[in-house]
Amino acid sequence: MDRRKFLKTLGTAACAAVAGGFPLVADARSRHRLKNWAWIPTNIDKSVDDWKRELAMLRQAGIQAILPEIYNGKEAYYPSQHLPVKTDLLGKIVPLARAENLEVHAWMWAMPCMVPEIMSQHPDWYNVNAKGESAMDKPAYVDYYRFLDPGRPEVREWVQATVKELANIGELAGIHLDYIRHPDAILARALWSKYNIVQDKVYPQYDYGYSDYERGRYKQKHGIDPLNIADPEHDRKWVQFRWDMVTDLVNDYLVPAAHAKKKMITAAVFPGPSLARTMVKQDWGRWKLDAFLPMLYSEFYQAGPEWVQQQTREGVATVKKPVYSGLFIYNMDEAAFAGSVEAALAGGAAGIAIFSADALNEGKARALRGITDQSGARAPPRSMAPPERLADACGAGAASRDRTGRTPRRTASSTTAGSRCRARRPPR
Repeated sequence: MDRRKFLKTLGTAACAAVAGGFPLVADARSRHRLKNWAWIPTNIDKSVDDWKRELAMLRQAGIQAILPEIYNGKEAYYPSQHLPVKTDLLGKIVPLARAENLEVHAWMWAMPCMVPEIMSQHPDWYNVNAKGESAMDKPAYVDYYRFLDPGRPEVREWVQATVKELANIGELAGIHLDYIRHPDAILARALWSKYNIVQDKVYPQYDYGYSDYERGRYKQKHGIDPLNIADPEHDRKWVQFRWDMVTDLVNDYLVPAAHAKKKMITAAVFPGPSLARTMVKQDWGRWKLDAFLPMLYSEFYQAGPEWVQQQTREGVATVKKPVYSGLFIYNMDEAAFAGSVEAALAGGAAGIAIFSADALNEGKARALRGITDQSGARAPPRSMAPPERLADACGAGAASRDRTGRTPRRTASSTTAGSRCRARRPPR
């Protein structure tokens, strides 16, 4: 399915949220550090004047950092020597963002790969489910869910090469990882009807990590082929092994590549990390990133601001680095948006990240700026020099939560406010 149509289709889902009185974080130091972000899905049709207007609105709204999508798993939107290049969109955005004193963090897809050369020459690089189906030949949910095997050395070097290229771009403040996980084992409940499925547990066709390479590695270490594990969902060693595939990629390959050039490295992650571990085998509480942007898209979880606060609190308690709560704002009115922002801050967030910039209208911008001003963290004036570099809701049953403890993510789009949006979850 065309992911740019997905969110528009899902737009009828309930957006719960009324801005009730969530107290803002009391710690004055947290207020001082307040920082807000905006994901910007790829759009090569915008003129320079369009970009100037959008970036000016973001700055006035209290946004300090932008996340332009510059690699979508198939084409690069910067002058890459490593990936097929569509156009140099990043080169257009960077000087305009600098003029507004906005940090630029390059948003890149990590595991999905639709690059023709890789698909034709390296089919063994792809993730495989418990039925033996390769994500290259039979992707789960949607066509772009062609996930690579995160534990394979050649794959790790391939993904690292993109991070290295981006880290060499002096004007960038950082690199932002997306889809840094396995395919969704369990979708957010609001998506079940969309795909005519019930995921009360992890079913084999959505259970990934079974490539020949990973099976051989696991058998050598633990003496058993994971396909012969009677209850893989509750086998602690096998669950941990798959968490480690992604964690080791992040900590041993991607973080060092960014830090070698003094760049920040962040990631869009699933809620939790308890839900993330269950839904997409993403144990981000152990990642050595500089900041975390959990996608707390309450609409997908049939929840409201209280859930945003709860999930934010869990993330803040888990990691030592800043947590910026990601909010899906397309179907929110001004009051609901303000309520979700306040809930995130009440949970200890160092700021919020909006998905996406396209959905920020004047009302929401005014609400965010009001909360930002109240916190004492005003956006810098243009004249300032730019920074140098810048539980049932998931649908998993009790068994899933007990076993160790999301959905195709960044992905849908449209042509109205919901049309260009890429919901970051499974078939999003």
